[in-house]
Amino acid sequence: MPKLVGRVFATEQHPSTPDTFHFWTEWDSPVGIGTIVRVTIPQPSQRNFYKVATEWHIYGIVIEAQGYTDLLSPLYDYIGSDQSPLLADSAPTKRPEMRTFKAAVLRMEPEEPMQPVPIGPVYLAEDEDVLVSLRMDEYVEKGRGIPIGVYVKGGMQSPVYLDADFLLGPEAAHLNITGVSGLATKTSLVEFLLQSIFAHYYPDRADKGVAAVFFNVKGPDLLYLDLPPSESLSPEELDIYAKLNIPPTPFAHVSYYATYKPDGVNLNTLRTHPDLLHNVFPLRWGLQEIFEFTAVLLNKDDVDAKADALLSLIDEKVIRRPDIFYTEGVKVTNFATLEEWFQRVIGSLQEANQKEWHSHHLATIYKVRNRLMNITNRCKGLVGNDDRVSDLPWGKFQKNHIYVIDVANLEPTAQDLIFTRTVSKIRELLEMNALGVERVIIFVDELNKYAGTDTGDTYLRRTLLDISERGRYLGEVLFSAQQFRSQVHKRIVGNCGTALYGRMDMDEISTPGYSNLSAAVKTKLATLPKGELMVRHPHFTQPIFLKFPRPTVMRGQDGRKQYPPQQELSFEETVVWRLKKIDRSLSPSKIKDAIASFTPDLVLKVVNEIEQKQTPDVLAYLQNNLRSVPVRPSASQSKVKVSPIVPLDDPYGIN
Repeated sequence: MPKLVGRVFATEQHPSTPDTFHFWTEWDSPVGIGTIVRVTIPQPSQRNFYKVATEWHIYGIVIEAQGYTDLLSPLYDYIGSDQSPLLADSAPTKRPEMRTFKAAVLRMEPEEPMQPVPIGPVYLAEDEDVLVSLRMDEYVEKGRGIPIGVYVKGGMQSPVYLDADFLLGPEAAHLNITGVSGLATKTSLVEFLLQSIFAHYYPDRADKGVAAVFFNVKGPDLLYLDLPPSESLSPEELDIYAKLNIPPTPFAHVSYYATYKPDGVNLNTLRTHPDLLHNVFPLRWGLQEIFEFTAVLLNKDDVDAKADALLSLIDEKVIRRPDIFYTEGVKVTNFATLEEWFQRVIGSLQEANQKEWHSHHLATIYKVRNRLMNITNRCKGLVGNDDRVSDLPWGKFQKNHIYVIDVANLEPTAQDLIFTRTVSKIRELLEMNALGVERVIIFVDELNKYAGTDTGDTYLRRTLLDISERGRYLGEVLFSAQQFRSQVHKRIVGNCGTALYGRMDMDEISTPGYSNLSAAVKTKLATLPKGELMVRHPHFTQPIFLKFPRPTVMRGQDGRKQYPPQQELSFEETVVWRLKKIDRSLSPSKIKDAIASFTPDLVLKVVNEIEQKQTPDVLAYLQNNLRSVPVRPSASQSKVKVSPIVPLDDPYGIN
């Protein structure tokens, strides 16, 4: 039987409305801020116009609380204590004490006619009441429920679900998390929610696949998602996993991507322990991959309309669709051949004593050339000078797979380029239905830094804004987190269908964005412990307080201690671990012997082919393909005369 806890009352000062009602309980009642209650009364037959039900059910959530006795003034209690008030542990007269609560209406059944809440008994909500009051029954029955946590009140743990169509699209989409730093809410919640999505989003349908792309922006934060936590989960946390039907295991499919350091050999990431390198891959792009996004890297003040027109011509007539009238006899595939093309264009103008090439002035050509050839130096380790490319598996994204891109140690320019190109490529393939999955969750932490109200009009902010406004139609879903929601671009957070709040700073709560919350709810929000949150969702007419367990993955700091990053490797050692990721049976000594007589750039070219093709006999492929390339020249023969106008981008020192 449902537990009776109180009764609705209505006075002149506290009238009932269709939106709110008041009820009283005894002083030892389990009711508190955030408690869901149900009012049930018989519906008079003469008022049952719609013949929908014989009972009227009103569901509400407590938003304010007050306590009362029969005292008119505190002076009466002081006088009636009959001794020193500071020593009194009980009064001679025991006064009646009651507590009153204000509840906001979540749902009425029947919903018409919409009338003030009547006087009636108040019960604690049970599992079925929680399901109905939050309108979750409508989509859970259709298989669209994504568990987000449990509602805990009165000894109950009632599952709470989000609507997949309003979390991942197409009805609405995107999720935003706000909370102070260091209280295990933002990142932990995203990890737990992703475990829930992978377990419950159409698990039996291959055509409803979801993958995730995480941008790691804080040290080792997201680098150990495939490892179990250092501390075992408590029985209570395991019970929540069981109740929500989520396997308490780490993510089974995770791939990590990182750029090279400026030396061109070692990866720029903290996940370099030998035991963890099997699913770590380099991220390296060339001219073909980044030319479309050169505007991200070029200074707006330096690139005027004339320079922009020349860039468009190079992109269209020289790189993407070569035209014999514009290529000057050079096949431009990388920055090295682009430099050769520039030299030929400039040389032909100087020989003919001309100042314009296809209506573009020589000064503009020099300017654009200098800006473009500087990219490989500004983004060293990410953008290479040759044709060697290591990229995400475009067109082969897998269901329930996480692709982590580590950008924590990169300069802002390189971060902008990685984010802009990755998001654009995802959108392009989703539009063509050629990515491999139906939807992609993109997680970005520290939104205050990348899309704050004071960050200015950056390409990264434009990209985030574009995802929030148009992404749901394509299946591109933004999961974001920050400490101060009020300081993020309003259109980004405003387009997020679901909002989650961990423990909040009082200064943040005092901003206008939280003015619709009651004082009691704000106080609770400012004191939330770890593992609790407040959620807003399109189906919930009021914010709901929930509890969620720790994710079953290793925290970043724990992973860094247990798997400390290794020292920087030599070139030979780097080749060894890259090949042993494909075939663990390979002998390091045989690999080193096979590459001993060849230049690093040629060795890396063959290694890159092996990684892309996943050849079965790695050592044989390496030996056979290196036989056809020249042997490393001696020191006296390796001197190359380089024109001073050619930028040096040679991380291996071969020139």
